[in-house]
Amino acid sequence: MSDTARASAEASIRVFLLDDHEVVRRGLRDLLEAEADITVVGEAGTADQALARGPALRPDVAVLDVRLPDGDGITVCRELRSRMPDLACLMLTSFDDEEALLDAIMAGAAGYVLKQIKGSDLVSAVRTVATGQSMLDPATTARLMHSLRDPEVAKPTEDTRLAALSERERSVLELIGDGLTNRQIAKQLYLSEKTVKNHISRLLGKLGVERRVQAAVIAAQVRDQGHGGDTTQPSH
Repeated sequence: MSDTARASAEASIRVFLLDDHEVVRRGLRDLLEAEADITVVGEAGTADQALARGPALRPDVAVLDVRLPDGDGITVCRELRSRMPDLACLMLTSFDDEEALLDAIMAGAAGYVLKQIKGSDLVSAVRTVATGQSMLDPATTARLMHSLRDPEVAKPTEDTRLAALSERERSVLELIGDGLTNRQIAKQLYLSEKTVKNHISRLLGKLGVERRVQAAVIAAQVRDQGHGGDTTQPSH
């Protein structure tokens, strides 16, 4: 291998595939390996195979089927990330399942997309999560956030996590729950973007989560407890 080829291989996004259908795995491999910056380093058809093979292959991204014959991809996500904290897991499913989406988010998944996604969009999703960003299907996430604002769905145990947050951090968390970007939060609170990033970093640590979207879920879960189920926001 030439130095150029070796450097290119080292720079590639290393992807591991988990799906119980061989045809699906083959299609995913062909789709991803057609990209110069992506290399499929391995695959598995069951949860046990994924947990046995995945860590040794040191992937950057794991594309995991949610429904498996011997378990589920969400558990695989949690287990793999306990061994490889930097691994980005992209959940792939044919089911539009809000409960699975919530479980995936709280297991530390970086993304959750439906199998109906276009090939080019899936490639983009792999690249997005490889950079440490979250990639969640917008329509599914919107429905999830709406359902979490039902007071019967909200989990009161999450409320205790907010006790450690400062007043400013609570304000930032609420705006994260509203879907605002760092720039929008900075404008709303008259802060610099760098200050907002620092607040977010601290509040994630206090909440015991790694990703912004996990904090957004917690914000949605506790919102109605303080407003008696009224989701109307004051005008600014």
